[in-house]
Amino acid sequence: MKVVEQIKLPIIEEMEIFEQKFSESMTSKVALLNRITHYIVNRKGKQMRPMFVFLVAKMVSGGGVNECTYRGASVIELIHTATLVHDDVVDDSNQRRGFFSINALWKNKIAVLVGDYLLSKGLLLLIDSGDFDLLRIISVAVREMSEGELLQIEKARNLDITEEIYYEIIRQKTATLIAACCALGARSVTSDFDKVKQMKKFGELIGMAFQIKDDLFDYGDTAIGKPTGIDIKEQKMTLPLIYTLNHCTKEKKKWLINSVKNHNKDKKRVKKVIEFVKISGGLEYAIKIMHQYKDEALSILSEYPDSDYKSSLELMVHYVIDRKK
Repeated sequence: MKVVEQIKLPIIEEMEIFEQKFSESMTSKVALLNRITHYIVNRKGKQMRPMFVFLVAKMVSGGGVNECTYRGASVIELIHTATLVHDDVVDDSNQRRGFFSINALWKNKIAVLVGDYLLSKGLLLLIDSGDFDLLRIISVAVREMSEGELLQIEKARNLDITEEIYYEIIRQKTATLIAACCALGARSVTSDFDKVKQMKKFGELIGMAFQIKDDLFDYGDTAIGKPTGIDIKEQKMTLPLIYTLNHCTKEKKKWLINSVKNHNKDKKRVKKVIEFVKISGGLEYAIKIMHQYKDEALSILSEYPDSDYKSSLELMVHYVIDRKK
């Protein structure tokens, strides 16, 4: 059995009901929109984010979920899908999960409008039900995701990213949405704000580990084979590179910055950068930090009594850093 299927086992029933509710939450009177949202629903990914919502809700409540939990899961998937549709436009990407992206099939203008529609649908779903605590959680996440992306663009121009700024970028860009999933799951079943805060922290820690794992893929992995160097080509400052820049000679630092800024399309030069980062201990350092986040996330879970939901969340934490893609 695949790890994701194993993680899903205690919430199979909830996920089936969720898929139906999620599909219904996208409906519109505009035929074109329905055609596009139908296309989106039929090409879903692993749905890790709704899984976080249900697993956290069931662990915190001792096994129960309610309509509020389903709305939380639907809104997170609506917002997540909206950001993916917009990302494909921004990145001029023609593919998403091995299928044509919305902008590739229906052009940029329609893709942007579809993203806006999904975003508004998500927010209205909570407003119509009076779930204002959930609305605050998701609205903060959307704001932070935008800030994180813009902070990364701003810093990439000068390549002046410190480790602290890097952590802030990935916290906002990646970790904030997973943190919101866990906070939404907890809030849907409890009014104990300490528990909601704790689960938000848990999600944030997993999100940080998740992004560092993504950074490592750029430098190759025994399972995925050759290093890709895509982040270097796109002038993205990742943890292995930041560590290397801060722990090498002035001459090497100058060469690295020049390579990333002016020679990022030169395959041989990118390969040399990757090799230098490896021998400088950049990968080992990033792996060490990733494991620190993992251990901190697991220590939060250890405070909860044993259950199938807790076991699935523990499995999820390990999956995040052991995954092969």
